[in-house]
Amino acid sequence: MLYSMTGFGRTEQTIGEKLFVVEIKSLNGKQFDLRLQIPALLKPYEFEIRNLLSEALERGSVECIISVKYNGAAKPVSVNTDLLKAYYQSVITVANELGADATQLLSAILRLPEVVTNTTETVDEQEWLVLKKAVQQATALLQQHRVQEGKSIETDLLHRLHNIEHHQAIIAQLEPKRREKIRENLLKLLAEKVGKENYDQNRLEHELIYYIEKIDISEEQVRLHNHCVYFRNILQEQATSKGKKLSFVLQEFGREINTTGSKANDADIQKSVVLMKDELEKLKEQILNVL
Repeated sequence: MLYSMTGFGRTEQTIGEKLFVVEIKSLNGKQFDLRLQIPALLKPYEFEIRNLLSEALERGSVECIISVKYNGAAKPVSVNTDLLKAYYQSVITVANELGADATQLLSAILRLPEVVTNTTETVDEQEWLVLKKAVQQATALLQQHRVQEGKSIETDLLHRLHNIEHHQAIIAQLEPKRREKIRENLLKLLAEKVGKENYDQNRLEHELIYYIEKIDISEEQVRLHNHCVYFRNILQEQATSKGKKLSFVLQEFGREINTTGSKANDADIQKSVVLMKDELEKLKEQILNVL
């Protein structure tokens, strides 16, 4: 089973007069990168929230927003009356000097910094345990989304892998003909440039064997086949996080395909190599989204 790094989870939890809304979304990323927004009353539990998300989600660019609303009651605030009076005296003096309208002065002053502030409030241990479950539920919903996305990705990966193996089979059929074609072309070239009677047949056969061994692609094709088998085995593993391992295997795919192309010296085989490279690039793009 594959897990995508893309997902979303949302839960709501009422605790007393407070309604907490937990929203978590994740996108692909090389490491675990968390952007956390929480109200001030949850600051004592910030470290625990970060650890909880890190352990559950493992990797990806994650954004978690926890907001709080108050049900049926005003949000507790305090008014700094001394600061309000100081602002008022200063502003009313300027307003009188300028002859400005002061009818809306008080509402404007109430919006100035530090005049109205939220009261210091925290969540107690019992309330936190309830909220923690809400965070875990949102995380579980995100993981379900990741699983659904992962199934689609796995289907596409297997399709691309099948295409590479299909072109491998084509290359296997072309390989014997390629060797014979190379031999015939060399003999024809020698006959035209040197003449059949002007070279040693035994020495030629020896050199041909040496040359054909140098451009042999059977080892590359065997290794590529083994990489395909290993890729499928990784997909079947029970581990949650497989993206990095699969990415490393695809790098090996690239080495074998490139070497096959550089040795091929055959237009039909080169065509299959190009198509394999195209499938490989699509595999790499998809792996970027795998956990």
